[in-house]
Amino acid sequence: MFQFFATRLRNRSRSPATLAPQDVESVVDEYMAIYGAGEETRREQYRSFVNHYYDLVTDFYEFGWGNSFHFAPRRRGESFKASILRHQHYLGDRLALKPGMQVLDAGCGVGGPMGNLARYSGAGFVGINNNAYQIERAKHHTRDVEELCRFIHGSYMQIPEDDGSYDAAFAIESMPHAPDKAGAFREILRVLRPGALFGGYEWCITGDFDPENAEHRRIKHDIMVGDALPEIASISEICGALRAAGFELVEAEDRAAASDPETPWYRALEGRDLSLTSIPRTPIGRSLTNLALRAGERLRIFPKGSRAVSTLLDAAAYALVEGGKSGIFTPMFFFLARKPGGAQDGEGA
Repeated sequence: MFQFFATRLRNRSRSPATLAPQDVESVVDEYMAIYGAGEETRREQYRSFVNHYYDLVTDFYEFGWGNSFHFAPRRRGESFKASILRHQHYLGDRLALKPGMQVLDAGCGVGGPMGNLARYSGAGFVGINNNAYQIERAKHHTRDVEELCRFIHGSYMQIPEDDGSYDAAFAIESMPHAPDKAGAFREILRVLRPGALFGGYEWCITGDFDPENAEHRRIKHDIMVGDALPEIASISEICGALRAAGFELVEAEDRAAASDPETPWYRALEGRDLSLTSIPRTPIGRSLTNLALRAGERLRIFPKGSRAVSTLLDAAAYALVEGGKSGIFTPMFFFLARKPGGAQDGEGA
């Protein structure tokens, strides 16, 4: 772990596009200040809010999660990594991706899913991301398919592309950061060609969530603060926002139910997967990371504020497990929507 973070700190110190180690503590304070100011402020300042968050947590995510920052339903006996890849391929299949297509990845993270889908489908991809450091990491992770992958440093709320530029679009657990769901979906609709599909996985509060239940509210709050979310939408709100944006909703399903009961989507955070690569995701691994960071801060190996970031993510991990076990939260509400028009509409006329 020391070697991993030390290497990242050295790389960050050389790049003007990334957060300097000496600024970590102040950015933690700024992030918490924006969050504490309330939902309206989080929505108004979502770009700096989310950008601060990913400046702080990207290295932690890659250390514990790899280059695909999302969950997946797992089959019995299936590894975490295999489930992640299958989850991505499922989305690629539902979008009917193929060579020659131009596909938008709205909120591309560090490029793990984009790279995997480029290798799987042969389609061309453009990833848009608000965070400059993540774009650097995405270029690194897609360097073997760089001819198929391009990146835009910007917001999916205002995509700097012409109308009708893309044959398909997807968003893997990135839309929860949107301050206005219908607005984000409307912008994606604009850059799609008529008849094109838009699919994704969304974090949602399920019908089991009780707003009068204090424990439910605490779990939701801890997920939000630990994952830079202005709010968490319900499943019905996501469907309504897609329709309000102008999409035709083709499919909608909570893919959490596709997990084998013995391997729920949150198992990766519980500590029941025992391997060298899984340790950083487990409660024990997260505690060891916290202890190491505390010692590292005192020895000035890691910048001040590093342990605070780890603690924030640890609390979020526990809340995600609680949300999954109680059934009030899902990170994989699958939707497939279509922009009206195109050959399909003509065939049905």
